[in-house]
This record gives sequence, structure tokens and C-alpha cells, in this order.
Amino acid sequence: MTDYTEYFDEVIQAHIAIEQWLAEDQDESALERLLTRFSPQFSMISPLGRVLDFAALNELFLLAGGRKLGFRIELSDLRGIALYDGGAVVSYRERQTDATGLHSDRRSTVAFEKQASGPVIWRHLHETFCKQ
Repeated sequence: MTDYTEYFDEVIQAHIAIEQWLAEDQDESALERLLTRFSPQFSMISPLGRVLDFAALNELFLLAGGRKLGFRIELSDLRGIALYDGGAVVSYRERQTDATGLHSDRRSTVAFEKQASGPVIWRHLHETFCKQ
């Protein structure tokens, strides 16, 4: 059996940090800690097809920090796709809600890099909206 535990744990812990960053007023050190989870070569395809790099992710988090009152993320369906030397690919389902009742549901696939020093970092993320 293939063990994806550290990658699943990173998905969970990163989303806890993202939820806190977006829902609570925090200092810049929290953003710096959050961004260390992502590769400087990070890329992302948003649910609407927008392509983001690390700089765009940084700006997105910077602008949205503490502005989504009641924001919550629920994760499910974590699945391992590929495990290899230096990383893994996993998928998961992510449901987001906020205090206004805004709701989104998406499936995501992430490619992780495992650094030589040990930490797992996000290299690429692709999100797709689920039909409601």
C-alpha cells in the first residue's frame, strides 16, 4: 500500500492556515508562514480557468486577508494519484462557505514537491467547480 499521509496532512494543514488567514485579522508573519507552503515556481489554474503564479497567489492572499468573515473550508475525498521520488499528486474536494451564505464546491488536484530538507510544498494546483 502506498502512503500519502504526509501529503494529505499538508492539504489539511494548508487549508486550516488559509481559512484562518482569510477569516481572521492576522499580522504579516502569518502570511509569510502561509506562503512558505508554496514553491516559488508555484502555478495554479483557478476554477474559472485563470492561471496564477506565486506572485499572483501572494497578491490574492494579501488582498483577501481577514476579509471573509465566517469563512470555512470543508475537505473530503482525499485520494492519492501518484507517489514518486520527490513528490506526489493528490486530489480532494473542497467546500467553502462564508457568513453571507456564499457557497462554492470544487475538486482540486495538487502536485507536491518534497524538498531535500523534508518539507512538502505545493508546486501546482488545478481547481474545478462542481455543479451544485
